[in-house]
Amino acid sequence: MVGASGTIGAMSTPDPQSPVPDASRPESKDRIYRSPAGIAGGALLLLIAGWLGVDALISGHGRTPWLALAALILVVPLVSAFTLRPAVFANEDRLRVRNPFRVIVLPWAQVASLRSSYSNEVVAASGTKYQLWAVPVSLRARKKVAKQQARAAGGGDGRRPGSAGRPSPMGFGRSHQPATAPTRATTDQIMDDLRQLAEARAGEPGAQGEVTVRWAYEVMGPAIAGAVLLAILLATG
Repeated sequence: MVGASGTIGAMSTPDPQSPVPDASRPESKDRIYRSPAGIAGGALLLLIAGWLGVDALISGHGRTPWLALAALILVVPLVSAFTLRPAVFANEDRLRVRNPFRVIVLPWAQVASLRSSYSNEVVAASGTKYQLWAVPVSLRARKKVAKQQARAAGGGDGRRPGSAGRPSPMGFGRSHQPATAPTRATTDQIMDDLRQLAEARAGEPGAQGEVTVRWAYEVMGPAIAGAVLLAILLATG
């Protein structure tokens, strides 16, 4: 698994929010891609916010408990939206992208391309682009793979430049057997897999349909309510 700094996890489990499958063919399970590092960071932030907020609610005086409550109502949904919520679900029929404030469902026939540069995104047949928040690009991971490939191409013995032919101190050293280096960073490999799935399934009957976009009102509603309450408290203070 690789995370926000390049670590993504993929699981093959049924998605409870997936459409009811056609009974005439076997159910297609979703591959689920998320960022473990993003989830861990979000959980830590929520823990800190909860600790500070609850302490202010219990120990605060005057307007402090109300300000803490409003801040919690604003912060908790936003932190959850950007860290815990993002996920990408892919099966034989469609790609479902759960971003912080939207859920986009693209049948494979509607996927024009999947692009990787400084962010990973899917381009619909209409030309609309949707970013894959759950599959962040890691330039650090790309550089690491490039270094591993260069080291493997140079013999994989791990010796410093200019040390050829010299024994390592005390007789210790890495094996001189060539190392096997990964060819792609994890997030780039995920995008390659999604491209292959799109190309293979785009013409299938079950992969037809229209792109649908749903706003995440369950996230936006509490965040807006918290922002309004906090603004009122600050304005009347």
